[in-house]
Amino acid sequence: MTTVEAPAEAGPGHRRRLLDGLATCIRERGYPDTTVADIVRAARTSRRTFYAHFTDRQECLVALMHETNQRTIARISAAVDPGAPWDTQVGQAIEGWIAAVQADPPITLSWIRDVPALGQGRARLFQRETMSNFVALIRRLTDTPQLRAAGLLPASDQTATILLGGLRELIAVTVEDGHDVATITAAATEATARLLGPTG
Repeated sequence: MTTVEAPAEAGPGHRRRLLDGLATCIRERGYPDTTVADIVRAARTSRRTFYAHFTDRQECLVALMHETNQRTIARISAAVDPGAPWDTQVGQAIEGWIAAVQADPPITLSWIRDVPALGQGRARLFQRETMSNFVALIRRLTDTPQLRAAGLLPASDQTATILLGGLRELIAVTVEDGHDVATITAAATEATARLLGPTG
């Protein structure tokens, strides 16, 4: 007997369910062990619906990570009081990032570990775009009258990239080891302050 699959559902609500379904799978088994069948099962929809929104599993992951990183950047921005002393601002930014990671550690870990493993193509373009967005955030947060008055110069692209790389790896190792990322707050704040703080 021939099985007739339900028509694809292309509304935004179904896209949301698919992204949430992928997130559920990542939390339960990790991205490498997740299939399209797993995603549609978790989303309670069909493969036709999946392919109406995404060309493949990789595109779905990139879309999920784009949303996640936009929320993280917004959370860091909102955590920083530009009128506070520079070292307080550093602590606020780190605490904002840590809070974003604590909200969903497996998804953050997937961004750090799984996306780079996807190789070239749109995944690589997404990596470059994401890093550029985080670098722009750091440059914006360090380019204020309050910080200039304290003797700080805006972070260069190179300095911001070094900072991001170190913090990402520290976060990934901490999550992989099963520790609360809050335990790295002090060390991350100190390292960031040393890298961005006044040189004179």
